[in-house]
Amino acid sequence: MKTKVLLMTLLAVVSLPGQSKKASAPKALRLYVLDCGSLNPTDISAYTFKKEELATTLMSVPCFLVAHPKGTLMWDVGAVPDSNFRVDGAPATLRYATTVSPLAKQLSELGYSPADITYLALSHFHWDHVGNANLFSRSTWLVTKVERDTMFAEPPSPRTEPQNFSALKNATTKFLTAKDYDVFGDGSVVIKAAPGHSPGHQVLFLKLKKTGPVVLSGDLYHYPEERKFGRIPTTEFDGAQTTASRKDVEEFLKKTGAQLWIQHDFIANQKLKRSPEFYE
Repeated sequence: MKTKVLLMTLLAVVSLPGQSKKASAPKALRLYVLDCGSLNPTDISAYTFKKEELATTLMSVPCFLVAHPKGTLMWDVGAVPDSNFRVDGAPATLRYATTVSPLAKQLSELGYSPADITYLALSHFHWDHVGNANLFSRSTWLVTKVERDTMFAEPPSPRTEPQNFSALKNATTKFLTAKDYDVFGDGSVVIKAAPGHSPGHQVLFLKLKKTGPVVLSGDLYHYPEERKFGRIPTTEFDGAQTTASRKDVEEFLKKTGAQLWIQHDFIANQKLKRSPEFYE
């Protein structure tokens, strides 16, 4: 395990061979959607749906790079760690997740290495959102104390893969205490508390000039049908908190006119522009 963490840390420090010209700070906020694979769950009963009630049982696993004039933020880092890729480049898997392109490679094509990323924020600690967290151990980690404590609790939660974020234990960490945290100080990138799915679950608000305001959902919802029919999964950390968080976010969407991007919505995510294209 120590060898694996060391490998991931070295990967974060050293730029990949063939990396594109180093990216410069953009003049305006940008959002890149990176393809971190998909999930193919065999049992969806916890979501309180039957297979025929859903448009698809597949889930997308996007990762997001936020590029701001004052720095960069990674929001969620996939399910499958880059270390799971074989030298032949075949798709990598973990549990019921599959991905076809390493996250570090996708960043490199944009001119970034993991060591260039200013901030790391995870919507929550579950395994399908933290796969490459060790790559960003040199970034400042934005997290609530309750979420961090849950991640490093003993015994570990069966809903995550502790070895994939173990390097964060010694990372520079900023504990978020307010309901909203303005990452760059100008209101364009705001982490909003939305507990329930996990103790410190959060969503991300982006104020994009051309695209308009967007909220990245984390796992506030998994399937769009949850939102349509008001279903709460049976595996929530606190279902009542999830209900309250959904209500707060829906009110925020109405107030701001923001779009809600349900991160696991497989069909909707197929329609998004993928890196190297971006939203601004």
